[in-house]
Amino acid sequence: MTAAAELRVLVVDDQAAFRRAAALLVRAAAGLTLVGEAASGEEAMVLAQSLEPDLVLMDVRLPGITGPEATRRILAERPATRIILMSTYEPADLPADLDKCGAERFLRKQDIDAAALLA
Repeated sequence: MTAAAELRVLVVDDQAAFRRAAALLVRAAAGLTLVGEAASGEEAMVLAQSLEPDLVLMDVRLPGITGPEATRRILAERPATRIILMSTYEPADLPADLDKCGAERFLRKQDIDAAALLA
């Protein structure tokens, strides 16, 4: 983490409107610093290496490499990275491997706020 103990955050979502909203939330929250945004799992993996975020907010359903697969790959290279998977769907309606990819937890997008990210 940075000297000021701020979490460096990468937001990953293929829906530009949600990505912008999540970025605004991160920018407005004390203790969080937005370091980047990605629209795909592939882009998330590249940015996770170059930007070294402490926390990645990752959509589950992404074009190309899915959120769970991108999570596995990021954690293989950067195991200290915290990854929170997110979706508008309930966990029961998502891929079965969701809980096996190494993500710290799952949040429904509609439940995301700064307190949930810092918990």
